[in-house]
Amino acid sequence: MIRCFHVTKRYGSITALRDVTFQVETGEFVFLTGASGAGKTTLLRLLYRAELPTSGQLVVAGRNLATMPKRQVAGFRRKLGLVFQDFKLIEDRTVADNVALVGRVVGFAKAESQRRAHELLRLVGIDGRAELFPAQISGGEQQRVAIARALMSAPALVLADEPTGNLDPDRAIEIMRIFRAINRRGTTVVVATHDPDLIAALGYRTMVLEDGKLRVLTGRGAGR
Repeated sequence: MIRCFHVTKRYGSITALRDVTFQVETGEFVFLTGASGAGKTTLLRLLYRAELPTSGQLVVAGRNLATMPKRQVAGFRRKLGLVFQDFKLIEDRTVADNVALVGRVVGFAKAESQRRAHELLRLVGIDGRAELFPAQISGGEQQRVAIARALMSAPALVLADEPTGNLDPDRAIEIMRIFRAINRRGTTVVVATHDPDLIAALGYRTMVLEDGKLRVLTGRGAGR
């Protein structure tokens, strides 16, 4: 699913990633961890082609990101599930509409988008909140909406950047259990987090970044 070969990323005189090489297999769940500033977000941005590496090669879902024409980037991203720490919900749209809008973007008819939205809200356990607005639900519920939205295109790969950073420990574990359920349905999941308790709770393979270098690879699929 992901092939990363000797990737380096520089911003002027700052080297954010240094000669990073790894693979993530189809259907795998992998944690990406490290202290703030270690390069986690930079690596994820490279994986969804928000940026290009300074050197090295990245192949995601069979696509070489370095040679991908710019006109194909939006279509490539629509086939991924992206989840962020700050939810990025549209405040004047209901929970259901926030999810269904993605369906319209990827080409579903309005009725199909609504049907899939309610199905996904059931999957993440908040179908009873469908007609509320983001400000009317909790942070943990908002993150569930963001996850449902990320799944609208039935992505083979979900990338999550600190998805529990704004949540208390109990809500964080609930969110990670949703990611585990998604993974068990066959979706490849990569979660960036600096929370060692979450990693210990699930026990999946963990990649550790330190000062831009991939230092450690531990346990392969231990939580499966």
